[in-house]
Amino acid sequence: MPSAPEAALSTPLLLSISALAIAILLLLIIRIRLHPFFALVIVSIGTALATGIGVSDLVSTLTGGFGKTLGNVAMLIGFGAVLGRIVAVSGGARVLSDTLIRICGRKRAPLGLSIAALLFCFPIFLDAAYVVMLPIIFAVARELKGSLLLYGLPVAGSALVMHALMPPHPGPVAAAVFLHADIGLVLFVGLLVGLPTWYVMGYRLAVWLANRTPFQPVPDVMGGEEDDGAPAPAFGTVLLVLLLPLVLIFLNTGISTLMSAGILPEDNALLEAFIVIGETPIALLISTCVAMWLLIFRRGITSPMDAINDIIEKALAPVCTIILITGAGGMFGGVLTASGIGNALAASLDAIGMPLILAGYLIASVIRIAQGSATVAGTTAAGIMAPAVLAQPELAGMPAACITTAIVAGAIGYSHVNDSGFWLVGRFLQVETRTMLRTWSVMSTGISLMAFGLAWVLFALVA
Repeated sequence: MPSAPEAALSTPLLLSISALAIAILLLLIIRIRLHPFFALVIVSIGTALATGIGVSDLVSTLTGGFGKTLGNVAMLIGFGAVLGRIVAVSGGARVLSDTLIRICGRKRAPLGLSIAALLFCFPIFLDAAYVVMLPIIFAVARELKGSLLLYGLPVAGSALVMHALMPPHPGPVAAAVFLHADIGLVLFVGLLVGLPTWYVMGYRLAVWLANRTPFQPVPDVMGGEEDDGAPAPAFGTVLLVLLLPLVLIFLNTGISTLMSAGILPEDNALLEAFIVIGETPIALLISTCVAMWLLIFRRGITSPMDAINDIIEKALAPVCTIILITGAGGMFGGVLTASGIGNALAASLDAIGMPLILAGYLIASVIRIAQGSATVAGTTAAGIMAPAVLAQPELAGMPAACITTAIVAGAIGYSHVNDSGFWLVGRFLQVETRTMLRTWSVMSTGISLMAFGLAWVLFALVA
């Protein structure tokens, strides 16, 4: 472990260096338009040197934070991406949508689509999920002769909620790693916070905004859905594949909690086996393998291994950038800890009486507004807050999970023209920029505020 700087710097100087580092980071990303991965690495090096970390300790400090983060994050993101693509290519998204629209009825088709997106977006990232759902949105809008926004915006609301709050998405996973929060508890808090937030802000608010926007016709900008040529899977099969990782992860968290409370014995081999298969990487690996079997092999696809390998290649390539950015965020967080900036920030927050959960939300929100990327905002804010949170052992467990949720809530809100998701949704729906600001931006802000409010209430109950 690298040593701390020999000559301790004063708290005001450390905080000034921290503020300057964040300003330079935003300048590199926004003005110079340097890739966030390189920007985070460069700023990490500069911050380490400016705070007195010795040259002999520099590389170990950088790689320590980077490697520790990737060790926890890379597999989760990779398995989640593959699982999501298997469901997409097999036609699972269409099956979910058709079934839920049939259950909800034609008049409540936006609700059916939004629920389908909520399930489908658990393992798959926002941009990929939305592109997969677009042909379905277009087909439903044409069939029901409704405004495109009435169907597209609730789907976007579901995608935003899941991308913001739920592992294995990179923001909550990275924040949980930095704050030493249990992934199962983060998933539990994410559901408690996310489901009401989705219904009120991701669905109800989305429909309200769409109904107050001029009619939006369906544009001719989209090709067909992905199709592997085999019969579509059953609704129950798709639901099983999507819910299996949640069940396994909750199994791990539940058994571990009961063991800690002395209700279950700690030396039971069967319970220990359940804990192992419920560890998040193992749970996602098992779920992905089950998806391969049920959605590829069992459906009679020609050359199933070739199909699986093609799915894996196409799923992993787009997430490499996300994994590297997340690792670089961990590097920056490691530098903030090793330099003493984190402890200085913790002392300052304690002195002014600002709650840690509020500070984390505000920092994530400011970074999100300034540079647009939810992943960069969440990882950077969590890295900044980690020393302050870890310095208080009483915050371990549920309180840490609530702070994690609050940080990623700040990282998903206030979306505007510097957010790639803003343009992806707007361009595909052929919606004017001012309409996106009145709908998408308002919805993302509502999701952020409500998720943070619920996380704070839950934090107050458990802390």
